[in-house]
Amino acid sequence: MHNSLEALDTIQLNFSAGGVHILNIALAFIMFGIALDINLSHFKAVLSKPKSFITGVVSQFILLPVLTFLLVISLNLTATVALGMILVAACPGGNISNFMSAGAKGNIALSITLTATATIAAIFMTPFNFSLWGDLYIQHYNNSAGELLRPITIDKLQVFQTVFLLLGLPVILGVFVSTKFPKVTSKIKKPIKSISILFFIGLVVLLLSANFDHFRNYIQFVFLIVLIHNILALGTGFVAGTVMRLPQSDRRSTTIETGIQNSGLALALMFNPNIFPPEMNLGGMTIIAAWWGIWHIISGLTLATIWSRKKITCT
Repeated sequence: MHNSLEALDTIQLNFSAGGVHILNIALAFIMFGIALDINLSHFKAVLSKPKSFITGVVSQFILLPVLTFLLVISLNLTATVALGMILVAACPGGNISNFMSAGAKGNIALSITLTATATIAAIFMTPFNFSLWGDLYIQHYNNSAGELLRPITIDKLQVFQTVFLLLGLPVILGVFVSTKFPKVTSKIKKPIKSISILFFIGLVVLLLSANFDHFRNYIQFVFLIVLIHNILALGTGFVAGTVMRLPQSDRRSTTIETGIQNSGLALALMFNPNIFPPEMNLGGMTIIAAWWGIWHIISGLTLATIWSRKKITCT
């Protein structure tokens, strides 16, 4: 697999500067929509019994990045594919996790609180985890598999600035609107969420279609890698909830929040020229993140459908 994926590192994807700007706007719009759901009452209800909340946060920001690092080392992946997986794992939960959690008969208050907390924490935790595990992987790769086609460095400040602009500011604005204009918020938040999800899916499809030949040539490898990684992410949340003996509804929400990642943020970071210069060959990173954007919707909705047919038992 390693030799087959090496060609991915040399791919230059077709995605214009205008497309990158649209992607950033779409992501900021999605984050604004998520922030409209942030309500202090949700935090109070969940934090009164914080075990489930703490389990979800640890699962997402500590366990998943660590296990992803161990996974990419064990699979002996090429640098850009591995870094793409590490970056996806460092991102907060995806924008449709609350919808999936509701469909799965999960704890909605817990799901919303974890999404809100992860989105805010990601301003610091995404740059931290990507820098920590990305740097460790680069050291391992250079020591075990020779020099990269082009040296990769991670600019921590640029990652932080980008995450703050794409997550921090839209969330602050969303919370302000929901707090100051609750009636308006109640009318606009559902349409905004629906539009933002469709907008993002459309962008991912556009990215893949513009690079269809690359995608067709490597889908068999990318599909398997993302499948394994997504199973690891969902499994991390489920096992963490099981070990901590969380109620079934909480366990389902923890599973979904850990397994549904904000791959849109990962793509936005990858296409930021101040973080990764355009001349760098990062085809593996972008294709992994783009396919994650599609696959986690499929896997999340499938899991939610299965769980929706199973009754919650008292645990």
